[in-house]
Amino acid sequence: MSEKIVDLGGVIDPADFYGPGNANYDRLAAKFPELKIVGRGSVLKLIGAEAQIARFEERFGQLAAYYGRYGHVSPEVIDQIFDVPTTLRTTEAVAMTGEGAVGGEDVIVYGNNGTVVRARTENQRKLVELYAKNDLLFAVGPAGSGKTYTAIALAVRALKNKEVRRIILTRPAVEAGEKLGFLPGDLKEKLDPYLQPLYDALNDMIPPKKLQDYMAEGVVQIAPLAYMRGRTLDNAFVILDEAQNTNLSQIKMFLTRMGRNARFIVTGDMTQVDLPNRQDSGLLPAIELLREIRGIGVVEFDRRDIVRHELVKRIVQAFDRAE
Repeated sequence: MSEKIVDLGGVIDPADFYGPGNANYDRLAAKFPELKIVGRGSVLKLIGAEAQIARFEERFGQLAAYYGRYGHVSPEVIDQIFDVPTTLRTTEAVAMTGEGAVGGEDVIVYGNNGTVVRARTENQRKLVELYAKNDLLFAVGPAGSGKTYTAIALAVRALKNKEVRRIILTRPAVEAGEKLGFLPGDLKEKLDPYLQPLYDALNDMIPPKKLQDYMAEGVVQIAPLAYMRGRTLDNAFVILDEAQNTNLSQIKMFLTRMGRNARFIVTGDMTQVDLPNRQDSGLLPAIELLREIRGIGVVEFDRRDIVRHELVKRIVQAFDRAE
């Protein structure tokens, strides 16, 4: 029998950790029936077998990383993190994280500072599974469901494993209420803020200096969709993000860029069409045209996959009801 103290201080706000009426704490404690977990303010006392304590600490570290990113804890988040099967530590995982982290079956890639990027929901896992069987995937669903982030994690993994030689991320340059022409700078400087979410995801998974080198060498490219015309994309992992803002001919143009040893993922959210006429969106028509073709997979995300702040799920529900 061993004892261990885990300090929440500076890691997770105790009020958020315990949750309303201790709901989060009770949910977590129920997942470790063989471990006695005593909570006193910002300190947890663990009493039990060393293996159980080690398992708790490993998953608690992932919970802390999630909290650091999204700023909340919920029973659903605890389920997603603590219900994942634990696998043995691997030399590769230790080397990539630099801190002897324990991997899991749903780990996609190890990011910066030991961050574990994993499929956290059923449809995120489905996207990872279908990636192994298909060269082209469509991932559609609401904001915050992890479509693009999961796709970029798969791309970074493919690059690290030398499955592809480059990553190409693209978006249609459709204005979401703002006018790009009024922004200062040249075309690249005008478009960079619009493409920032793609940079943010890459910055989580590739060290800044390495990412800078990759972009200078063309190993990682981020560009508006119009720049794809006329190109043949060989040995590349290509992601078209915000595809709900393309028409059918633009999606056809993009998909026909696929070259040898290429993997394509198309992501979009039909509730956020910024085209003047939302009926012009070609995303759903393209999916219906191509759904039955062998080598093409479709994943439809929903509100259950939302992994941002818990309020995002309620906001999406409210807008869905209004529509």
